[in-house]
Amino acid sequence: MAADDRTDHLSKDPSPGRSQAAATGSTTSSRPLTPRPDLSTVSSEPGSTKPDPIVKGSDITRQFGGLKAVDVEHIEIQRGIITALIGPNGAGKTTLFNLLTGFDVPDSGEWSFNGNSLQGVAAYKVARLGMVRTFQLTKVLAKLTVIENMRLGAKDQKGERFFKAAFDFLWRRQEDDNTVRADDLLTRFKLDAKREDFAGSLSGGQRKLLEMARALMVDPELIMLDEPMAGVNPALKQSLLGHVKSLRDEGRTVLFVEHDMDMVRDISDWVIVMAQGRIVAEGTPDTVMADPAVIDAYLGAHHDTDLTEVDVAELEAEAEAELDAEADEQEKTH
Repeated sequence: MAADDRTDHLSKDPSPGRSQAAATGSTTSSRPLTPRPDLSTVSSEPGSTKPDPIVKGSDITRQFGGLKAVDVEHIEIQRGIITALIGPNGAGKTTLFNLLTGFDVPDSGEWSFNGNSLQGVAAYKVARLGMVRTFQLTKVLAKLTVIENMRLGAKDQKGERFFKAAFDFLWRRQEDDNTVRADDLLTRFKLDAKREDFAGSLSGGQRKLLEMARALMVDPELIMLDEPMAGVNPALKQSLLGHVKSLRDEGRTVLFVEHDMDMVRDISDWVIVMAQGRIVAEGTPDTVMADPAVIDAYLGAHHDTDLTEVDVAELEAEAEAELDAEADEQEKTH
């Protein structure tokens, strides 16, 4: 089945109820509020199976020269919850995002969304299926207005086809509907006052909000946010937190990369930890924060050792052993 054909059953009408939710500050929408899945029986082992995964992946690898940036044996993202993907800089989090969403091609592995394989599927087709991402560095179109940015987010636009573009009676009604939906979302995200401003004039936090609002124009099932709080001033952080929570309350699934541990603890239902390209731990926020593997990944294995008690020769021997092991592994792969 072609990727375009698989998108038909995911198409939904615009949701007029969401504008009312935005006006009141409520998370109520046309989607019914859904109870969160019970994860109490899910194992905290890396790569654990989930009751109802929306994304599954196995043996996903990506190597850049001699660096294996991603080496994920198995990953599952539970439907209907907020999952945080954390880890130190260089752990492979954004690279994994790029691989799952079609912005990069892995060296090996297989992964799926809603049971549909995404191997070889272009990024724009992945978005049409209902799996949408934002970026660490926002990708708003600076020389278009805010409302124009929003309209571009809608999918299956008739006016984008070459032969129909010249006849506005073929696409005008659809664009009017898209504009109504865009205005509802701008109101919800408190950007309606910026409607006719150029996107390039927005602050960093407002651009993050615009990117999140534009992602919702696709009416996605899964939203992947890459460091949504990076560069956002404290005044807008609480607003962003509320919007992320509202996505879950609508029954959507959220996967986000973040370094702010207070945010992770506040809004996450499940946390996956990466280090050196691999998943080293996962579980509930409290479980993960107390995991020695997580502490070592962030602070180092000797983080609690007094420097005056460090045996330099022993550390050098450990480092040499690690280098030898990596060299042996590379020789085996070649």
